[in-house]
Amino acid sequence: MRSLVIIPTYNERANLTPLARAILAVDPALDILVVDDNSPDGTGAAAEALATETARVHLLRRPAKAGLGTAYLAGFRWALARPYAYIAQMDADFSHRPEDLPRLLAAARAGADVAIGSRLVPGGRVENWSLARRALSWGGSAYARALLGLPIRDCTGGYKCFRRAALARLDLDAITASGYGFQVEVNYLCRRAGLRLREVPITFPDRRAGSSKMSRAIVLEAALLVWRLRRRRAVSPIDALRVQETFAPVPPVLTQITPKEDTFQALSSDGAGILERV
Repeated sequence: MRSLVIIPTYNERANLTPLARAILAVDPALDILVVDDNSPDGTGAAAEALATETARVHLLRRPAKAGLGTAYLAGFRWALARPYAYIAQMDADFSHRPEDLPRLLAAARAGADVAIGSRLVPGGRVENWSLARRALSWGGSAYARALLGLPIRDCTGGYKCFRRAALARLDLDAITASGYGFQVEVNYLCRRAGLRLREVPITFPDRRAGSSKMSRAIVLEAALLVWRLRRRRAVSPIDALRVQETFAPVPPVLTQITPKEDTFQALSSDGAGILERV
């Protein structure tokens, strides 16, 4: 069974190639989908070069910057149209470490519908963050947890691994957030769907290169989103027995699967299609 890692990119050329190589080294059954929003720094060209080098890297080009949330949604739909058993999402800037990916996959393979890389459970931590950034992250999670009744501590984290059947149960068309509020909205929909959520402790360092996409407008969007979600909360509670939270690391035991020989499909003639191997 193969797994896919979705990486949205915008001006991440300096990070993408070393990140992709590190991910591919984790497990031979892992593929990568880069969703690039026409980055002016040439990130798309770097992804295209990787895709011509190995059958395990794919590129989905989008015509313009359209937000993190819509990039992940495009990646989810792309993944669900193919026979991937597990679908992970991670940032392109090395703040989500490739070495933590095996434990997320292991948690999903052990029965979690959604494995969430958590900075806020015992064993999880951040590195090189200012006090203001820590307060914003922890306060945002506490705010979302209190208003939405989420059964997890890290409500804003974007390092996740879904079982295919779990992701297919979500109504992707109902997701409205385009910025970082997307992570909260997905967690909320997972809870509404009764999915088994499991937090896995991770280390979250600061980005290696480039600049953060965070802005006051994105923070405001996420804050208002929580209130909109609260207004449409279901009356009936989710069965608590179906929600799991863990504070213990999951052993990094992975099944080694040799990938099958793939065939190559070239980039469409207009340059706006998908460069992939299927």
